[in-house]
Amino acid sequence: MTDRKPRLLYVEDDEALGQLTRDQLEDAGMETLWLRSGTEAAELDQVDGYDLIVLDINLPGMDGFDLASRFRARSESIPILFLSARALPDDRIHGLRLGADDYLVKPFDIQELLLKIRIFLKRRTVNQDALAREVIPVGAYRLDKGNLILLAPDGSSRRMTSKEAELLDYLARHANRLIRRSQLLMDVWGNDDYFLGRSMDVFISRLRKYLAADSRIRIEAIHGIGFQFVCPV
Repeated sequence: MTDRKPRLLYVEDDEALGQLTRDQLEDAGMETLWLRSGTEAAELDQVDGYDLIVLDINLPGMDGFDLASRFRARSESIPILFLSARALPDDRIHGLRLGADDYLVKPFDIQELLLKIRIFLKRRTVNQDALAREVIPVGAYRLDKGNLILLAPDGSSRRMTSKEAELLDYLARHANRLIRRSQLLMDVWGNDDYFLGRSMDVFISRLRKYLAADSRIRIEAIHGIGFQFVCPV
């Protein structure tokens, strides 16, 4: 652990909103690089030095969706949060499919934004040394949670996002038990609202594909209740 300030990359073209939000983030103890266009953000050499990326979608030069895809290709582990006035479910689901970890609609409450950011930062930093040594069996797979790597039965590996690894870890630790949907949302996402539920469904779908090589593993949806992660232990 280090005492350095968390480093945030914040991309927002609205001058008034951007300055206000940047100031509030910095007042909350976060070192924040505020960029005003997608072009500026796309020209960054690397993003691994940041602890979180906050993106608008409608940006000059390159939109937030394309930026998220670019950033995710550079780093599978850094959390990405969309902050946008585009409130349609299709936009939110598209953003999550690109690898974003959350999506907050404008106008937003700064306290909600700060809470989400702190949750991401806490999850990113807590027990790093212990997590780096922890390898969790998942059927014929192995989840190296600290390094965000899923090891397949054939010896290949897949880099996961932090949210994918956290969800798979949770499911594996509750294998073969009924998991209520609301409880899963609260424990992994910190809330159980409708749109986070849609987000969870996207991540569940990804995990089903990632684990397809072991036919003994299933993520069964229990209508009106939740899920059961069927997995040999």
